[in-house]
Amino acid sequence: MSERRDNEQPGFLARQKSNAFFLIGLVSALVVGWKLFPLALYERTEQPLQFSHQVHIGDDAGMDCTDCHTFRDDGSFVGIPPAEMCLDCHEEAIGESEHEAKLVDEYLGPEREIPWRVYSKQPVNVYFSHAPHVMLAEIECSECHGDHGESERLRPFEKNRITGYSRDVWGPSLSRMGPGSDRGMKMMDCANCHSERGVVDCCLLCHK
Repeated sequence: MSERRDNEQPGFLARQKSNAFFLIGLVSALVVGWKLFPLALYERTEQPLQFSHQVHIGDDAGMDCTDCHTFRDDGSFVGIPPAEMCLDCHEEAIGESEHEAKLVDEYLGPEREIPWRVYSKQPVNVYFSHAPHVMLAEIECSECHGDHGESERLRPFEKNRITGYSRDVWGPSLSRMGPGSDRGMKMMDCANCHSERGVVDCCLLCHK
């Protein structure tokens, strides 16, 4: 009986109500911070064309990543291929897709480059070379770029309104928890990978 009377005291009820308000506030803050804040922080822009990696690497086309994303003779990485590389297959429109027609009519025909928005463009103070990572360390593209090479369509480019950098630099997970939390391109991500592989870091390794 005494315990029951204690539970019914105003102080106990006030503490219970305070705990409930705290939990509601905490959950609300997490939802705003991790779900709603990115909508305000990142400006979303569609790519100029849609492109299916899956179609190109599938059985029909039978291409490999290195057919388009190649290294030059000096070891530097081409990155996004120039539009002329598409001419071998797309001199004329294939199928009736509006994006295919746009590719031929607006870019390949007039010999214009496609203004792709680069998801993984590094900040201006960072030097990064694909050659030692891909050719020497034999790191798979998916370790940094996720399943982008198997995608059916291109996702919107998300630019940080404050820094101007791509969201991919931070990583897909703003909270750094859950799916994609290990796929950022921040300095600590590079340092952690180097540490795991026994690479000795120094400032001039990445900042030249």
